[in-house]
Amino acid sequence: MTDIGSCTKKLRTEQGEVTIYSLKELEKKGVIKELGKMPYSIRVIVESMLRNRDGEVITDEDVKAIASWDPKSNVEHDIPWMPARVLLQDLTGGAAVTDLASMREAVSVMGKDPESINPLVPVDLVIDHSIQTDFAGCADAQDKNEELEFRRNSERYALFKWAQKAFRNFRAVPPGNGICHQVNLEYLSPLVHVKEEKGILTAYPDSCFGTDSHTTQINGLGVVGWGVGGIEAEAVMVGQPSYMDIPQVIGFRLTGKLSPGVNATDLVLTVVQMLRKKNVVGKFVEFFGPGYQNLCLADRSTIANMAPEYGATMGYCPIDEKTIEYMKLTGRDPKHIDAVEKYAKEQGLWYNVEPEYTDTLELDLSTVRPCLAGYKRPQDRIDLGNMKKEFSEALKAFKIEKQRMPSGDKMGDGSLVIASITSCTNTANPSVMIAAGLVAKKANELGLRPKEFVKTSLAPGSKVVTEYLERSGLQEHLDALGFQNCGYGCMTCIGNSGPLSDEVSKEIISKDLVTAAIASSNRNFEGRIHPLVKANYLASPPLVVAFAIAGRVDIDLEKEPLAEIKGKKVYLKDIWPADEEIQRINDKYVTTKAFTSQYKDIFKGSKRWDRIESKDSPLFKWKEDSTYIRNPPFFDELFDDPEIKSIKGARCLAMLGDSITTDHISPAGSFDAGSDAGRYLISLGVEEEDFNSYGSRRANHEVMVRGTFANIRLKNQLTPGVEGSSSRYFPEKKDDTIFEVSRLYYDDMTPLIVLAGKEYGTGSSRDWAAKGPNLLGIRAVIAESFERIHRSNLVGMGIVPLQYLEGQNAGTLKLNGSEIFDIDLEDLEPKGTVRVTAYRDGKKLVFDTICRVDVPIEAEYIANGGILQYVLRNMISS
Repeated sequence: MTDIGSCTKKLRTEQGEVTIYSLKELEKKGVIKELGKMPYSIRVIVESMLRNRDGEVITDEDVKAIASWDPKSNVEHDIPWMPARVLLQDLTGGAAVTDLASMREAVSVMGKDPESINPLVPVDLVIDHSIQTDFAGCADAQDKNEELEFRRNSERYALFKWAQKAFRNFRAVPPGNGICHQVNLEYLSPLVHVKEEKGILTAYPDSCFGTDSHTTQINGLGVVGWGVGGIEAEAVMVGQPSYMDIPQVIGFRLTGKLSPGVNATDLVLTVVQMLRKKNVVGKFVEFFGPGYQNLCLADRSTIANMAPEYGATMGYCPIDEKTIEYMKLTGRDPKHIDAVEKYAKEQGLWYNVEPEYTDTLELDLSTVRPCLAGYKRPQDRIDLGNMKKEFSEALKAFKIEKQRMPSGDKMGDGSLVIASITSCTNTANPSVMIAAGLVAKKANELGLRPKEFVKTSLAPGSKVVTEYLERSGLQEHLDALGFQNCGYGCMTCIGNSGPLSDEVSKEIISKDLVTAAIASSNRNFEGRIHPLVKANYLASPPLVVAFAIAGRVDIDLEKEPLAEIKGKKVYLKDIWPADEEIQRINDKYVTTKAFTSQYKDIFKGSKRWDRIESKDSPLFKWKEDSTYIRNPPFFDELFDDPEIKSIKGARCLAMLGDSITTDHISPAGSFDAGSDAGRYLISLGVEEEDFNSYGSRRANHEVMVRGTFANIRLKNQLTPGVEGSSSRYFPEKKDDTIFEVSRLYYDDMTPLIVLAGKEYGTGSSRDWAAKGPNLLGIRAVIAESFERIHRSNLVGMGIVPLQYLEGQNAGTLKLNGSEIFDIDLEDLEPKGTVRVTAYRDGKKLVFDTICRVDVPIEAEYIANGGILQYVLRNMISS
């Protein structure tokens, strides 16, 4: 068997002589058969495993398994790999920081040094998810929104300021600086790390886990990375590897060039549609071909950003000259850029040949046409000229037999009530942002304006966007059309669209209108953008401006006029900018100085941030009366000996259907006074207007456990005909909220399970969708299939995922949820068989399930009650 041995070598760069873990040396030893045929993304994974190999967690066999990657084989080997760093946003990141603070508390209670608990890899927290679009379409929208943001979130922000000082390897980007993925792309990622490792100056590729699905935007820079659950990210932060199957890699060959008037948004919506049809779920996608080299890096980052929407783990873009040009543009150190280029070429990471892939598909860029996507899924692409027809079809789904036509300032079905330029997907791309500004300029000069009922907003993903829009004079025209800067953050893209006007809301409700939203974001699921808006569309920033002027979506903008000014009809083509016009402004105003001037003080906050008090202390000062931040109970039973116990006498708390999302399990939005969370806060003296959202209270487990399965659209089959949080306490046949029923079972010391259908846990990588069930007392979930991240999160919280055998489900087994369940876990084997016995009406049903504890280390996590408990026990013992 080939001995891997030492595969290091020296490389001279302008940053000094560095040590690298050489893929070419590994090829010479025959471990890699032919480096030039291996997908570039796999090469990065191989290097990471080679460098982190320790003989225990990562073995020679693991390195050989990934290094012998074969496009034609589907080898089952779970590989452990360690990303170079972690990216957090403030909603999921808040829970991670709280858990780290709680770990320090637990260590301190045991008489150990709390300062021994620190992230072991670099962690960046970017605060971008809390600001909401309460105000829009006015000159002071940004200031007003930020004022409300700080008023609502000062407690959480104090936690982040404490963490910034208390932890090593931890940085926080204060609010008001941008969206995490755009900041990651434009500033945070070095692409190649050059740093001392064990006293040796070492170079290695950047790789990144992020607690947000769209972490994949960094793939556009040539960085391997994707979104994971908060629990998995926390594990990596404290030195645990992430386990995954050896991935299949789908090559996406691009040819030709985009046609005039077609932009990166049109391209990515086309790519999403094609890859959804191809079914790339759980696979890597890698872009290549002559057309790939015609795309600038900003365009690549747009198509990488939407990897979650086309179902792939990531959408990787190999390093080439365009990558180096972007690093120069964004002001990276010239000596470091030299090291990046030399390293990439030496390691075979520089794009110059077309590798072999598991499968391929091809797109001629010249065939891409202007388009949107909707009305409820990103993959449902619509040619611009078909919007009128497609909306008419959508009305049928809403059971509207005859459209109530919009007319002038009168609303009807198809009226546009939200038009938002938002999301890192597009605001990180200067060409589409400049195009939006030019559309606004031409419209403004003609005297065009959006309809009164359209809520317009602009949320840049970084201050660089504001810099070039203002210097080019385009922002004043966007302002004139109501697209004033309303804040730097995710905002409308994640559903923080704020309220519609009272008049608009009342008319929608009273007439039950099918109104629309158009946003330059990445997701348009039902109810995501605004609960009153039924039809949601994704579009490029210039189309957002154009539709705002039209004020409706039931229109063919290729043939029908946008508006009429003094008897003259104005068409989209009259205000659409030429590519050359966009490029001239891009070349003049999107400069290195724009980036360096805006990022030089990225870790400094505003005056509002400076006013937040945070004490220097190794332990966080928990406040007993805090309604935002509480010490979670996850480490309360740390003294118990770890073991896997069978589940005896369990009851079903929820019996659910297919495609249950993490938002069904742990909603992120608002809640009312009648909810369990609302009643809890009211009991503590919190007014309903100050409830904020579930997402903002993720550091308070008391709120979050009450919000688990509290989505108003949830349908629990145990209580048919009821939507929302509802379950049945079978011993007394008593119906109540899921939380209240769980407390009754807790008092009985009854373990709980969930029965579900296909695709359980789809959607956002939301750790509370596993933490909440854990606190409800759920020990296992039996489903037909699990979403990748959520399965991992369940295991990370000590909950056993079990999968029905092929062809079986609750229906075929005639389960109705009233049964008492015994689950045999005594001899739990990863991916082995677990026997379940269900008792009902004196009868017994025995059926087997597949244990989705997929690798041996995950069995350790289950035995310890979760991954963080496992890590903390090991830290204490060492």
